Amino acid sequence: MDIRTHLAQKRPFLFDGAMGTWYAAQPGRTGQRCELANLDHPDEIAAIHRAYLDSGCQAVKTNTFSAGADLARGEEALSHDIIRTGCAIALEAASHYDALVFADLGPIPGDLPNAGDLYRTQADWFLSAGVTHFLLETLPDDNGVAQLAAHLKARCPHSFLLVSFAVDAAGVTRSGRQGVELLTAVSQLPGVDAVGCNCVCGPHHLLSYLRTLPALPCPVSIMPNAGYPTVLGRRTFFQGQPDYFAGQLAQLVQSGADIVGGCCGTTPDHIAAAARALAQPVEQSPTVTAAGEAPRRAPQPNPLWDKFQVGKRVVAVELDPPADDDLSFFTKGVVELQQAGADIVTIADCPVGRPRADSSLLACKVRRELGVEPLPHMACRDRNLNATKALLLGLSMEGVHNVLLVTGDPVPAEDRSEVKSVFNFNSRKLARYVSTLNEQLTTPFRIFGALNLNAHNFDVQLRLAVEKEECGMSGFLTQPVLSAEALENLKKARSVLKGKILGGIFPVVSHRNACFLNNEISGMRVCDEIIRLYEGRDREEAEHLAVTISARIAQEISPYTDGFYLMTPFRRVALMTRIMEELKSSGLM
Repeated sequence: MDIRTHLAQKRPFLFDGAMGTWYAAQPGRTGQRCELANLDHPDEIAAIHRAYLDSGCQAVKTNTFSAGADLARGEEALSHDIIRTGCAIALEAASHYDALVFADLGPIPGDLPNAGDLYRTQADWFLSAGVTHFLLETLPDDNGVAQLAAHLKARCPHSFLLVSFAVDAAGVTRSGRQGVELLTAVSQLPGVDAVGCNCVCGPHHLLSYLRTLPALPCPVSIMPNAGYPTVLGRRTFFQGQPDYFAGQLAQLVQSGADIVGGCCGTTPDHIAAAARALAQPVEQSPTVTAAGEAPRRAPQPNPLWDKFQVGKRVVAVELDPPADDDLSFFTKGVVELQQAGADIVTIADCPVGRPRADSSLLACKVRRELGVEPLPHMACRDRNLNATKALLLGLSMEGVHNVLLVTGDPVPAEDRSEVKSVFNFNSRKLARYVSTLNEQLTTPFRIFGALNLNAHNFDVQLRLAVEKEECGMSGFLTQPVLSAEALENLKKARSVLKGKILGGIFPVVSHRNACFLNNEISGMRVCDEIIRLYEGRDREEAEHLAVTISARIAQEISPYTDGFYLMTPFRRVALMTRIMEELKSSGLM
């Protein structure tokens, strides 16, 4: 069978179903990794391939989805053995049918810079085993795709490469990328023969998503799950029925899918039902567009960004959220800071990994009840993709349109046995996700990030900041400037970055505080000169010195910033108002 001729004749092409979930459903195989069965139970894998081929599919995937993860961990011999045996099993099974074998490559875990090299290594192993058709599936992004496509065409010009992304019902991958963006970009790469989506969603949601896609320059593949899973005990079940699945695949073809098949939960029965449904004449229907949509609400103002846009300096003051349910001090402090001249109050998200009142809920309350513009911090640590999107939508509904995205401090070591960190993103990926979400919102978020001026290798921090801007960040709040090195790094950042910069100012309140910051708080660097100035000072003298030093630092960093980011130590709001009064008298705000 020649897949290009088949697709050119506008006939649907049917893949097999899910090897992993079907293998796990076999007696005694729950919880076992199916790829290792190439080595330990090859007859069982061959039987599964034959079951799918008997059901009428036109291509089977090699049982090698996770071999790339082995390779990325340095287990080259194991990865090679899985691929070599997986190819032999699939090719032997398919030799008795008019069917193709596709090399199945799953995503390289993490955001490794050498993903392209790892894909190329696997591709060479597949080609050596006699497999020339490739499925790169369940991808969260396009890392390494271009390198693989170019390598395949150089090594084997007649090879066929299908690239498939895993998107949720909203069309977003787990790395925060919009599926339509990825599909459009990858479909234009030389060497990519087809693109599409698989996994995560059931057939209904991928059908709805397909109908929103623009016309693409190559064949489109859709391989949904059987439905959505139910977990009973330690086993996962998919309850989607074969006839329903088959009907949805027929509608996918009618809506423009050229290649269809099954992902998680799809059995030989699902594929047999699909083969029968697709044997009937199929007419492609035009893209369905929504009619009579309700008018979108008007965009809301963003006072913080408006002030930036007219060239006025901005003052942001950070006030930590309470660790209990008594909000009186926090709200009183917010009002005092606003009256002293703060444009915006920033609220940390469980700083140092310790639980405090939720920054986003507080931000909504501050804006609604106090009329103060908030800037909630949002850490990547404690939320997965779904929770992050839900929270952002809630913030937007409440009129909070500025967020500070940070990776977040890890959970303290003594708590890790009971409290697990969730890092679905780093701050760059989260920024890109929020940027794509902005396309669905009437009022976009303005995204800010952190910039560590005290890093030992600031060039790395600056490079990451440039990447953050490329991902949609509009500005940065810096760590405190308390040394000459930090000031020089700020100057360098100003010359490179395009976004707004709020220079960090932290009023050191005692000699003990300075030593603690210098030794125990990540991202802080207090120079020896400042530490010596606090020796022997009582509280009143130290606070007066803190005001003087903060004003001096503000004067020094003013030419390189668009405003100031003041951090309140030990809830000393009165100290912050004194500093702002000094900045006003100096003409700095």
